[in-house]
Amino acid sequence: MRNAIKRVYLFLTLKIWFPLLYRIYSRKPVEKNKVIFIEANLPELSGSLKYLYQQMEKRGSYVLKIHCLKELYLSRLAFLKKEAECLRDAATAGTIFLCEGSRLVSCLTPRKETTIVQVWHGCGAFKKFGFSTSELRFGGSREEYLKYSYYGNYNLVTVSSAEVMWAYEEAMNIDRRSGIVQPLGISRTDIFFREEYRDRAWEHVKRILPQIRGRKIILYAPTFRGSVGKARTPDELDIPALEKALGKEYFLLVKHHPVVAKRPPIPEEVSDFAADVTETFDIEELLMISDICISDYSSLIFEYSLFERPMIFFAFDLEEYGDWRGFYYDYDELTPGPVVRTTGEIIEFIQKLDTEFDIEKVRAFKRKYMSACDGHATDRLIKFITEETD
Repeated sequence: MRNAIKRVYLFLTLKIWFPLLYRIYSRKPVEKNKVIFIEANLPELSGSLKYLYQQMEKRGSYVLKIHCLKELYLSRLAFLKKEAECLRDAATAGTIFLCEGSRLVSCLTPRKETTIVQVWHGCGAFKKFGFSTSELRFGGSREEYLKYSYYGNYNLVTVSSAEVMWAYEEAMNIDRRSGIVQPLGISRTDIFFREEYRDRAWEHVKRILPQIRGRKIILYAPTFRGSVGKARTPDELDIPALEKALGKEYFLLVKHHPVVAKRPPIPEEVSDFAADVTETFDIEELLMISDICISDYSSLIFEYSLFERPMIFFAFDLEEYGDWRGFYYDYDELTPGPVVRTTGEIIEFIQKLDTEFDIEKVRAFKRKYMSACDGHATDRLIKFITEETD
């Protein structure tokens, strides 16, 4: 019964109601300098769009609008209201920016004067998404994706290097000959090349966490498990063991994925060694100030490679996760650092960092997967939309 109601709801909204509203609102002329930024789930503009928004705001020649739809967190009635407000702006926008898949944008027949750009929320190509997951437990059926697409109507999809173009074309069901996927770089990585942003990140961390007291920083940033709507976070890292072995020299910052609602607490006895900073700091800040990054299957490793610092891959559930979600590249061949299963292995690598860290492997990884991220991606992106709307 519930599935039948969902199918009816999808059909009525995506095939009838939203397209109808868009056509009604399209009676007004397009404002070519009007730019809207759409966040599908988060309550505020994420780092994936924030820097781009700031740079366009500085130029002063655009009318900028933000729509945070919070699709996973609102009642259907409240969500429909937000969608209608978004459609009102989208119908007369010169440019629409997205950083996630959007059925709302995909179900429309966009006006030819409107440019739709997908900047995505991750660099490189690590775990599978979209059409690439249609035969895996994580994804839906290919038939459903084709009927109610998340990835339609794009004029441009920006990626971090030419190497990964094929993965985005596969995931978004984009014809390779279309030229839609382009290696212009990822806008938000531009801040990593700006010294003032790095200085500001350090000042923020030291102000909020004075107990770091000059220690080096380990960032632990795992991705979520399960579906987005029921996301859970791993709790396998033995933080007391890390504190005992590394506490004098290091401080641990834990950043969980933003879609995870329930997070494991930091044990009280190690509060002088570790802190959960999920709500406190942006991931971009943490990447800039961390000396070591521990992750698992998160695409943040691509951004982190820009700093040429050590990475550890805590993949205790590698086989299970691979069966569930899948990867675009062989995991062991892709990862530019040790793949470990236990906290003990993490400790051992960090204690032998001087001899075990292979910086050349990280540099090769960066050249292959992040070659278009050089600090000027935003300029190229703004140039593209300027040429498209002229």
